[in-house]
Amino acid sequence: MPIDRQTVVHVADLARIALTDEEVERFTGQLSVVLDAVARLGEVDTSTIAPTASVLPLQDVQREDEPRPGLTTDQALANAPRGGRDGEFFRVQEVLEER
Repeated sequence: MPIDRQTVVHVADLARIALTDEEVERFTGQLSVVLDAVARLGEVDTSTIAPTASVLPLQDVQREDEPRPGLTTDQALANAPRGGRDGEFFRVQEVLEER
């Protein structure tokens, strides 16, 4: 499926992408090749193949959910930047603005 220069320029404008004349020419050829490859895929007979999200067999890779002790407050705050600790809490830079 050939794609023309005007289509590439139009799509670039829609995407707000500035292309040089050289890029437009290069992308015109490249996109034509991609669209031809997709068209060939559409010709493949898949009537005997069931729809699937993956060609690999599904397997559960999650571990059992077992409770275990968490960090103490001192351990959790050990990597806080200097001056970034306020008692049991992290001190962070103010990010809200008043309107």
